[in-house]
Amino acid sequence: MKYTTLPQTDIKVSKLCLGTMTWGNQNTQAEGHEQMDYALDQGINFFDTAELYPVPATAETYAETERIIGNWFQKTGNRDKIVLASKIAGPGDYTAHIRTNGFSPDALIDGVNQSLKRLQTDYIDLYQLHWPERQTNTFGIRDYKHHLEDQWQDNFNEVLNTLQGLIKSGKIRQVGISNEKAWGTMRYLEESKKHDLPRMITIQNAYSLLNRVFEGDMAEIAIREEIGLLAYSPMAFGVLSGKYIKNEAAENARLKLFPRFSRYSSHQATEATKLYLKVAEEYNVSLAQMSLAFVTQQPFITSNIIGATNMDQLKENIESIHLELNDSLLASINKVHEIFPNPAP
Repeated sequence: MKYTTLPQTDIKVSKLCLGTMTWGNQNTQAEGHEQMDYALDQGINFFDTAELYPVPATAETYAETERIIGNWFQKTGNRDKIVLASKIAGPGDYTAHIRTNGFSPDALIDGVNQSLKRLQTDYIDLYQLHWPERQTNTFGIRDYKHHLEDQWQDNFNEVLNTLQGLIKSGKIRQVGISNEKAWGTMRYLEESKKHDLPRMITIQNAYSLLNRVFEGDMAEIAIREEIGLLAYSPMAFGVLSGKYIKNEAAENARLKLFPRFSRYSSHQATEATKLYLKVAEEYNVSLAQMSLAFVTQQPFITSNIIGATNMDQLKENIESIHLELNDSLLASINKVHEIFPNPAP
């Protein structure tokens, strides 16, 4: 395994982070525990979860993933071996079963306290805001369009002050953002600098061969401001394994179970995936490992969040840490990117 530190801290994390959003829906508790056991044995010490998980989010399965992780901590006594990240859900119609008061002080305090109970721990190493409260172009929306009806009011300072209290209480160690844009990222950093408030040290956004929009303004912010990317969906919901275009996907594959998750299934994304598969075959590497290695070796990446629904997938994903893409292979990847730039934003 390869390691780095969370930006501006001495917290050592593996360059691969174990994603958990299928546990409690596609995966049982026993399968989640098996994945955690194996990942830890392979040197992965960084787990990412969220109160929203498992996905798709429903009231019936709400926060089951955190409970599964908490039960593993209780069973194994391995809490001190893991850097644990979780998230508070932002407002939205599909999270109304969780709460409806966004990132208000009461919501943040309740969110942390409830996660701590489910996770059976006294602290969360990295606590993240899952997406912005304001209306902006997240979750596959390519361009920003201003919403005149948006009732959100600037509360960056209030959010950071509340998080500061939670840090001082020892309940969380560090804070981060997710599904955030350039303006929101810089506003958090501005408030932190101006008022000596906790600093967002990571941003968890989608990043893959099919979605490289982070390489625009956000990549420069990440590098110059030292806010590391935790890349999610590096395999584009499994599309970049090649199993869908090869018709090899199992019946319990994510896009077969939940066809509404079509972010990475457009005609352009499919055609791009076919070309990336040809590149992988030309260089005699698996498309899955090529896709993951591409993400892991980017200079703005702190950790690459891998997820799997079976152990064979997990093993292949973890093995990608040993693959280093050379300049020739990267040039071939970039030629495809020129033909199909960001087909799945």
